Amino acid sequence: MDTKNKTDLLSRYTSFPLAFGGASISGEGGGYGFGEMTENGALSLLNEAYDLGFTLFDTAPIYGFGLSEKRLGIAFRKNREKVFLVSKSGVTWHENKRVDMNNSPEVTRRMLEQSLKDLQSEYIDLYMIHWPDQKVDIRLPMEVLAKAKHEGKIRHIGLCNTYVDDLKKASEIEKIEAVQSSFSFFARQARDELFHYLKENDISFMGYGTLEKGILTKRVNKQRIFDKADCRSWAPWWKNSDKDSKIEMVERLSPLVEKTGHTMLELALGFVLSHEEVSTALCGAKTSDQLQSLVKALKNLPSKEKLNEYSTFLNLK
Repeated sequence: MDTKNKTDLLSRYTSFPLAFGGASISGEGGGYGFGEMTENGALSLLNEAYDLGFTLFDTAPIYGFGLSEKRLGIAFRKNREKVFLVSKSGVTWHENKRVDMNNSPEVTRRMLEQSLKDLQSEYIDLYMIHWPDQKVDIRLPMEVLAKAKHEGKIRHIGLCNTYVDDLKKASEIEKIEAVQSSFSFFARQARDELFHYLKENDISFMGYGTLEKGILTKRVNKQRIFDKADCRSWAPWWKNSDKDSKIEMVERLSPLVEKTGHTMLELALGFVLSHEEVSTALCGAKTSDQLQSLVKALKNLPSKEKLNEYSTFLNLK
């Protein structure tokens, strides 16, 4: 991925193509997470990621019910200016830990203040509205974020899981500089629905789900059992997904990929990073080996011709 001539937000701040997905460090806290991890383990992993070149760290309050943000705050409080932190508002929860979607101005303001506290920072580099809320006009929470930006509490504003109509409405209030959405070898909707608008308006794109929750790297198969701290053990969005069909496609495709001199991890990263509209690809990691493998894979990404061959093999467009 060449960022030399890019002027979008994230390309200006980092030349490293991968971002660290903060849901991986807080599973035992509840909410959205991927298994248990000790605090020392999380801090060690975050510092190793930074040493390997990661400078963008993405989180949200729902990751560990605040635990991910708190661990990022501890890890980088002494070198805050050297990292780019991303957090979000809108996915909140009640005292009984029942998750709620709420983009009301009051909730947006409260969640921002709590994130600043948990991250131990006077500002957040990029603050995003996590999901659309059909009950609330996007312009209302945007007014809160615009004020916070002018106060210096956030430096840039973005939207997650959004669509063009909401992007246009939000932009009436304040500039949108980044969008985060699902994007992977199997999930291409963002390319078809968002990329043209983002490129025209010089808006950064962060793809999440790069590894398809482990399916694309073959760490997740039909026999995989997840521990109770892993949201894949209980979440309806996972249980009701088309994961089995994706696993079967990986089983069919991986021999071809390996025959052409690549790994499925290299395919996963290569597909996302081959699109010039992508500023960074979010990847979760829970171990040092996983981090090392991500960085190693960047040195051997498939060509566009090979990526097209892999897509054609599975009749993907």
